[in-house]
Amino acid sequence: MNLLTYSYPVTLLILCPLVFLAGIVDSIAGGGGIISLPAYIFAGLPIHISYGTNKFVNGCGTLCASVNYLKNGCVNIKAAVSGAGGALLGSAAGAHLALVLSPKALHICLLIILPVVALVMICSKKKDYSAVRPELPKNVVLLGTFGAGLVVGCYDGFFGPGTGMFLTLILSSLLRFEIVKASGTTKLINLASNVGSTVMYFSAGKILFLAAVPCLICSVAGNFLGSRLAIKNGAKIIRPIIAVVSVLLIVHVIAKI
Repeated sequence: MNLLTYSYPVTLLILCPLVFLAGIVDSIAGGGGIISLPAYIFAGLPIHISYGTNKFVNGCGTLCASVNYLKNGCVNIKAAVSGAGGALLGSAAGAHLALVLSPKALHICLLIILPVVALVMICSKKKDYSAVRPELPKNVVLLGTFGAGLVVGCYDGFFGPGTGMFLTLILSSLLRFEIVKASGTTKLINLASNVGSTVMYFSAGKILFLAAVPCLICSVAGNFLGSRLAIKNGAKIIRPIIAVVSVLLIVHVIAKI
């Protein structure tokens, strides 16, 4: 059965620019899935294959961004490892949960949470996320990143869009990470979450490699460019994009109810 609504070249013409843009957004603030996932669906892929292909492609793009952040010393390694452990467990649990529960309750929760997140980001323009703040004890940071990885990883396995944004906000606001280091550490945690979800979709045969391979190249390019922009410009570019992604997520959730 042909899973593509349009001819293959037209399908790629639809997917590749949007996946590239999603890679830029995802590497900076998270939430690129809000762009890429609808693109796969619009191109005619069934919903489960759209999710599986999206997870596989985004995981490869996240790997590229992670390497870039690591090379530039923008990752708290111990916190990333702790968070990744939680994310692996959480994403597996979330994927199982998605098979037996309706996302209706989650949509309602997000409609309450996301406007608050967007409002906080928009109203905090004068807050200096780059300012030096007293560091939390290391055991608190490790426990916090593990818990964040577990909870947000579960969300990622169950629903997905905005995972990186939520992790970046938790690390920067609650765990007092400098914003660029929060974004870099988030990439490794999100990578673990993507791996957990992708393994499940791959084992179920829900990845269309005909579309995934060219999209993977575009995603890697977008993530490389976005991570370079974030490293160079710091909070000036990360904070506004988080606010925009919050608004897009709100619109997306409302549309699905």
